[in-house]
Amino acid sequence: MTQDRTWRKSSYSGGTEDSACVEVSLAHDALVRDSKNVAGEVLAFSTSAWSAFVADQLR
Repeated sequence: MTQDRTWRKSSYSGGTEDSACVEVSLAHDALVRDSKNVAGEVLAFSTSAWSAFVADQLR
């Protein structure tokens, strides 16, 4: 499931390989994972929940 998706690092990650950050994959839903543990647990959000979260962070 997560292997076939495109993942993007957070713009707040610090930009280095050893930076602690999250990655997000947007398709028909939003998946979030730890970039240092890509085989680990993934949080799943509906697109409406993810949009609300992002909109709140931009305020």
